[in-house]
Amino acid sequence: MNVALYGAPRRWAMTDRPRTALRRGQDFLQIGPSAMEWDGNALTIRIEEVTAPVPTRLRGTVRVIPQAVSTRSFLLDASGRHRWQPIAARSRVEVALESPSLRWSGPAYFDTNAGSAPLEQDFVDWDWCRAPMPDQTAVLYNALRRDGTAQSLALRVAADGRVEDIEPPPAAALPRGFWGVKRPARSEDGTARLVRPLEDTPFYTRSEIRTRLLGREATAVHESLALDRFAALPVQVMLPVKVPRARR
Repeated sequence: MNVALYGAPRRWAMTDRPRTALRRGQDFLQIGPSAMEWDGNALTIRIEEVTAPVPTRLRGTVRVIPQAVSTRSFLLDASGRHRWQPIAARSRVEVALESPSLRWSGPAYFDTNAGSAPLEQDFVDWDWCRAPMPDQTAVLYNALRRDGTAQSLALRVAADGRVEDIEPPPAAALPRGFWGVKRPARSEDGTARLVRPLEDTPFYTRSEIRTRLLGREATAVHESLALDRFAALPVQVMLPVKVPRARR
């Protein structure tokens, strides 16, 4: 279970665990000591992790309360091996951490990616962006496939959770990450601005940006993933530093 905190303090935890550490049912998922459970109204995530590369405890509870739940999902490749579903693009989150001691609440987002093959087998890269607004949320998802075709999803999620297709906005340039990873973005006026980088790695970036979507200026979370870089041997050798492996 990946947990990332940005700001002060800054924390990261993602431990690779064996198959025996996994338990799941219709309404719960447990990975090692951490677990999440759906009670019909909220998803409660109980975090019990150790950070990396400097080991410290990361413990607490996160509750995600959807404003509405969508059952609409999207195939990302022609062979149907990869699927994405914005389950609750408009939600509220309540965070209560014990270690470090932090509490806050605010708007949230919850989606899922599922697939029967590694991403790097079927995609060259992809980027994603989510911009929450008071009465609606914009979600963009773009993927370049290994067969040379591309997919561009642009969605408007209404206050009642209804997911509607919209015309993809024009491309907008953002600076590359420190390691050279591209940050392809979109904006209705063709311009976007990097506010702050959240993750900046040799194959992945997560950023806070300013863009224009659904007719208004918005602050958005943006992600980009370069899968040729991810599959490269030097990156695979470095991964255990950030993603240690546990025996149970």
